[in-house]
Amino acid sequence: MNKERNVILNAVKNLTIISLSLNSFAVASDPVPAPKQKTPIALVGGTIHTVSGDVIQNGTIVFDKGKITAVGANAPIPSGAERIDVARKHVYPGVIDAKTDMGLTEIGSVRGTLDEVETGTVNPNTRAEVALNPESELIPVARSGGITVAATCPSGGVISGTSAAIMLDGWTWEELTLRAPLSLVVNWPAMTYVQNPFSRQTKEEWQKQRDGQLKSLRDAFGAARSYMAAKKAEQQRGVPYHDTDSRWEAMIPVLEGKIPVWVNAQELSQIQAAITWAEQEGVKLVIVGGRDSWRVVSQLKAKDIAVIVTDVQSVGRRWEDYDVVFTLPKKLKEAGVRFCITGDGSASNSRNTAHHAANAAAYGLSKDDALNSVTLSAAQILGIADRVGSLEVGKDATLLVANGDLLEIATNIEQVYIQGKKCDMRDKHKQLYGKYQEKYRQLKN
Repeated sequence: MNKERNVILNAVKNLTIISLSLNSFAVASDPVPAPKQKTPIALVGGTIHTVSGDVIQNGTIVFDKGKITAVGANAPIPSGAERIDVARKHVYPGVIDAKTDMGLTEIGSVRGTLDEVETGTVNPNTRAEVALNPESELIPVARSGGITVAATCPSGGVISGTSAAIMLDGWTWEELTLRAPLSLVVNWPAMTYVQNPFSRQTKEEWQKQRDGQLKSLRDAFGAARSYMAAKKAEQQRGVPYHDTDSRWEAMIPVLEGKIPVWVNAQELSQIQAAITWAEQEGVKLVIVGGRDSWRVVSQLKAKDIAVIVTDVQSVGRRWEDYDVVFTLPKKLKEAGVRFCITGDGSASNSRNTAHHAANAAAYGLSKDDALNSVTLSAAQILGIADRVGSLEVGKDATLLVANGDLLEIATNIEQVYIQGKKCDMRDKHKQLYGKYQEKYRQLKN
């Protein structure tokens, strides 16, 4: 009996050791949010791309408590600071993905991991930040691509909800949120009918649907404006109390001009209709997508309407020049239109945001303007330039260290800091790379 008892105890002991080892491996493999910065950090000897100013060769950047405290060729380093040699490295502001669904989507084929679309047509009260999944495996992957801040947006319907600027490191959605709301997201319907051989919808049915969507948009803004007036009048004697409606409450910052409306619009007819509508409603407008925005640059410039250019690596229509999308940023720059560049809107591809800017640089946009388009210009259009987008004293220490030019695809991002926190650079892609390296090493042996 004692012998059998000892065999069982040893088996349980071995299983416990194996279980602990597996758990340790899981913890060691998973990226972990970084703790807050405790001591000053000085990155010494690198090429510092401030974006807002000159490039500093053999420079030093110092940050403490999450804020940049000194930048320059001979920046003073406080006693007790951690000195990190970045000689032959490049230091940049963190890349900003100005339009994505980061934290709202995970696995396309698993509906329970998708939270970017709400039921219904008009959902201005949908808040992107509260739906964030801080455990998303797409966050560390994007971070490895140099993305430090992303504007995550809901989608679906006519009015999708409000977007939020999030930092790509943190335990909870509250920790991730840099600023919210950023904007009200509107999806402008197609304004021209295109015969689709795969659709049974007639032109009359399409037109009825389009007109219904435009009416829903006008009615929503009319109701929100009436609601705002009614709520403000409550303070007057004799005016009855009006119940709070979260839909129209969410639109008050838009009507007061505190945040803009981001209109997803690609085609010329959509952009022109959105410009006319925004002027009638008296709201700030930003065009998102803007494939045909180069055709109305005079209007955009005159009304100071910014464009968030999406997916510079896509192809145009069959009847257009092959490079019409690639040269769009250059045309906007030459016309004096404010713009920034982002990826294709998918969190899965957010890591490639800088590559889209690089593509624009290959087609006429200057390298400085291309870098600006994914850093400072993006921050300015998002309304967060007081915090991120350039390396300046007083701004958040949200930056990256790379082994080469950020706009070169072969460049590797070696380290990311978000508000001074040294981020974990592990991610799913690197784990799989290491795994299959080992597989082929074993096959060779």
